[in-house]
Amino acid sequence: MAERDENSRALGGLVCLGTLLVGALFLYGLATRSYWALAIPVAVLLLFVLSLVFWIGWTVMTVEIDAQGAPLEPEVSGDSAGSSGQGSASDSGAQGSQDASGS
Repeated sequence: MAERDENSRALGGLVCLGTLLVGALFLYGLATRSYWALAIPVAVLLLFVLSLVFWIGWTVMTVEIDAQGAPLEPEVSGDSAGSSGQGSASDSGAQGSQDASGS
């Protein structure tokens, strides 16, 4: 297990060194006002984002869903406003005032 830890540490060190090298090259390109110092990172970032979007589209397009259970039946309903059998508070207040007036 110790050998694996050492390999991971060495790989982490190489990643850090590579990052520092690429950062230094980027700053050098900016200092010399090189077009490529901005064009290359922007192109890499754009291609990365486009590949992620393509992958998401591919996944959505090729996914296979196995439905479980009985198929859903469409809901059959009559009048949606009074289907609960209870009137609103304003309806019951209006009826109450008609009853009190005697009409």
